Amino acid sequence: MNTLILTSIEQGLIFAVLAIGVTITFKILDFADMSVEGTFPMGAFIFARFITSGVSPVTSTILAFFIGTLAGLITYTLNIKLKIKALLSGILTMTILYSVNLRLNGKSNVGLFNYGSIFDNTEVIIILIIIAVAVKTAMDIFLKTEIGYLLIATGDNETLVKSLGENSNKYKLIGLMLSNGLVALSGAMMAQYQGFAEITMGTGIIVVAIASIIVGDTILKNKRLKNTTRAIIGALVYKFIGAVAIDLGLEPTDLKAINAIIVIAFLSYNTFSSGFRKAKYKLPEGAYVRN
Repeated sequence: MNTLILTSIEQGLIFAVLAIGVTITFKILDFADMSVEGTFPMGAFIFARFITSGVSPVTSTILAFFIGTLAGLITYTLNIKLKIKALLSGILTMTILYSVNLRLNGKSNVGLFNYGSIFDNTEVIIILIIIAVAVKTAMDIFLKTEIGYLLIATGDNETLVKSLGENSNKYKLIGLMLSNGLVALSGAMMAQYQGFAEITMGTGIIVVAIASIIVGDTILKNKRLKNTTRAIIGALVYKFIGAVAIDLGLEPTDLKAINAIIVIAFLSYNTFSSGFRKAKYKLPEGAYVRN
C-alpha cells in the first residue's frame, strides 16, 4: 500500500503540471483545446530527441517546454487567423503533431533507460514536488501581472478587453502557448519517469487533465484557493482514486473507463448538489449558484 501511495503521489505531481496547463485554456480562456493530446507526447519525444543527442536532461526538459509552446501557436493560427472553430483547431493541431512526433525520432517508441534524467541521484518525489511548486508559484505570480489580469479578463469578458484598447487575440495566443508549453513539460517528465516515450501516451490525456480540474474544484469548492492549488490537489486525488481502483482488482486496461467514470461521478455530484442547494434556499428560477 505504501508503494501504491508513493506512485500515486509521483504520477499525480506530473499530472498536476498538465492540469495547471489545461486550467489556462479550459477555465481561464474557456477554450476547448484538444491539441494537448498531441502536445503531451510531443514533450516526451522532444526530450527523447535531445537526450539521445547528448544534451543534458535539464536542458532537454526545458527545451521541451519552449518548443511545446509552438503547438499553441499552431492552434491559435488555425482558430484566430484561419477562422476555424476552437475545437476543430485543437483536433487538427493534434493530428499534425502525431506526424511531427514520429518524425522527431523516426519511430513510435523510444527507450530512455540508458540515458540520464532529471531524477538521477535524487529522490523522484523531491524533484517532482520542487517542479510542481515552482510551476504553481510562477503561474500565480504571472496571473497577478498586467498581462495575467488581461488574460483572465479575455476569458471572462473579451468585449471589455477590447474596450480598453487591447487586442484580446494577443492574450489568447499567450494563454495557448503557455498552456501547451506546460503540457509538453509534463510529457517530458512522464517520459523520464516511465523510461520511454511512446506515440500513444497522449491518448485520453485531456480527460486526465479535466478530471483533475473537476476533482479539485469539487472537493475544494467552499475553499478560497487558487486555481493552481486546486489543480495540484485534484491531480493527486484523481490519481489516488485510480490507483485504489486498480489495487481493488480492476485491470490496467480498465483505466480509461475508470477515468471517464471519475469525471462522470464528480460532474453528477456537482449538478445534483447545486440543484439541492437551489431547492433548499428557494432560489428564484434561473438564479446562478456559484460552486
